[in-house]
Amino acid sequence: MNKLYYGDCLDVLRESIEDESIDLIYIDPPFNSKRNYNVLFESIDLKDTKAQKEAFADTWSNVSYLDQLAILQGLDRELWLFLKNLDSLSISKGSVAYLTTMALRIFFMKKKLKKSGSFYLHCDPTMSHYLKIVCDLVFGEKNYLNEIVWCYRERGLAKNYYNKKHDVILFYSKHRGAHVFNADQIHESYSQVSVKKFKHTDDEGRKFRIRGRNVAEAGKLRQKTDIPIQQESEFTYRQYLEEGTGPMPLDWLELPFLNQAAAERLGYPTQKPETLLERFIKASSNEGDTVADFFCGCGTAVAVAERLNRKWIGVDISHLAIRLIYNRVTESYKINPDRYRAVKEDISILGFPRDIASARELARGAKGGRVAFQDWVIEFMLGGVSRDSHKGYDGYIAIGRSATERDSVLIEVKSGSTNLEDVRELIYAVGNEGAEMALFVCFNEHVTDGMRRAALQAGYYDQSSYGTKFPRIQILTIEELLEGKTVLHPNPALFNVTFKKAF
Repeated sequence: MNKLYYGDCLDVLRESIEDESIDLIYIDPPFNSKRNYNVLFESIDLKDTKAQKEAFADTWSNVSYLDQLAILQGLDRELWLFLKNLDSLSISKGSVAYLTTMALRIFFMKKKLKKSGSFYLHCDPTMSHYLKIVCDLVFGEKNYLNEIVWCYRERGLAKNYYNKKHDVILFYSKHRGAHVFNADQIHESYSQVSVKKFKHTDDEGRKFRIRGRNVAEAGKLRQKTDIPIQQESEFTYRQYLEEGTGPMPLDWLELPFLNQAAAERLGYPTQKPETLLERFIKASSNEGDTVADFFCGCGTAVAVAERLNRKWIGVDISHLAIRLIYNRVTESYKINPDRYRAVKEDISILGFPRDIASARELARGAKGGRVAFQDWVIEFMLGGVSRDSHKGYDGYIAIGRSATERDSVLIEVKSGSTNLEDVRELIYAVGNEGAEMALFVCFNEHVTDGMRRAALQAGYYDQSSYGTKFPRIQILTIEELLEGKTVLHPNPALFNVTFKKAF
C-alpha cells in the first residue's frame, strides 16, 4: 500500500522502512531561512483571527542537535568530524543544527534506497554548498551526478544585489551506473530551427530529413548533416520528425514558480510545481516503483507519483500536512468513483491513534500531551484548524452555506474529565465569535445528561432553510470519531471546505 506517516522522518526511517526498498527519494526540507511557512485556508469571518495557521517552521534546536551529533559519531566518523569541526568555526549554531539534523536523516535515507535508486535534495543557495559536502560524505563523491538549477523569472525586489531567483537540486545515485535514468522520458521539444530542417514530406504527410548511414560504404554521405533528396540511396535513411526526440534537458531548468492564481496552489509559499516533480520522477523511476518524500509538506511529490502510477511513501511532522496530502491525493479522483475508491483504499495512514486504547494513550500525554491530542482530533480527524489556547474553543472548520458563502463551526476538545460548564462556555463562544455551529469532543464516559440537554437547548443550525433540524451544538465522542461519525450538516457536499482546493 501507499503509506502516509505522521511523525519525525528519522523515527520512520529507523523503525518502519526496510533497507533497500525505495527506488527514488526526493526531499524538499524546510530551508534554514528563519521564515514561517503557512497553509492558507478558505476565508471565514472570526474575530481576532485570520483563516490561516502555521503549518511548520524551519527552526532547528541548538540543544538537541548535540544529541544527534553524538549519534552520528557512532554511524559515520567522517560525517561526524565534518560537522564537529564546522561547529568549532564561526558558522552560526542554527546552521550547524540544521546540517546535523539533515545529515543524520540523509544517512538513513541512503540505506533505504535500492542499488538502482536515486536521491534528489531540493535546497536553496543559503545551504546548498554545505549540504553538498554532507551528501558527498554520505553517498560518496563518485555518486554525485548533477547540481540542477531551477530558475524562475518572477520579478524581484532586490536593489543592491542580483535578484535571487533560483533553487538548487542535488542529484545523487546510490551506485553510479546502476541507477535508473530514463533519458527518453524527459527530452525537450525540438526548437523551431530544428523543426525547419525536416523540409521533406512523404506520401502520408510525415515530415522527414535525409541523413547518411554510419557505415564506411556511405563515403561522403556519412559526413553530411543534411543530404539532398536527389542523393537518397541505400546509404541514407529518412529521419522522421514525429519519431525523433529533442535534446536532453540541461541542468539549468527555467520553469515558472507557482503564482497565487495557479490551480494547484495550496498556500505553501515554498510549494513546488508538479511539472518539476514530474520531470524527476519520470527520469529516475518506472511505473510500479516506490517514490518517497520524507518532508512531504503539501504533498506535491506523492501527488505526482500517484498520477504517474508509482507507489509512494510520504512523511510529515504536521497533522495539517497529513490531512492536506490525503485530501490532495484522493479528492482529485472524485470524478471517477472507481479510481477514487481504489486510491483511498490503497493509502495506509500511520502514526495516529487507530483505536480507543491508543487514543487514550495520546490523551494521557504519553505522545505529546493535551495539545497533541487536540491537534489529532481537530486537524486530522475533523480536517480543521487547531488554534492556540482560547477560552471556549480550540479550533474550527469552515462549512459551505452555498458554493460561495462560508460558515464556521467551532471545536472544543477535552482529553480528560469535563462538565456542564465547559459546554456552556462553548455556547457563549459561538455567540461571541458569530459562528453558526459548534462541536464538543470528549470521551464517551465524560458525557452527562446535563451536557446533552444544554446542547439541545442551544437551538438548531439555519433550521428555516432545511426540512431536517441540525443541532447548533453537537457533542461527538472519540469513540464515534473512530467509527467514522462526524458533524451533522444539511449539505454534505459543502461540509468542511476549510482547505483550499488543490485541483
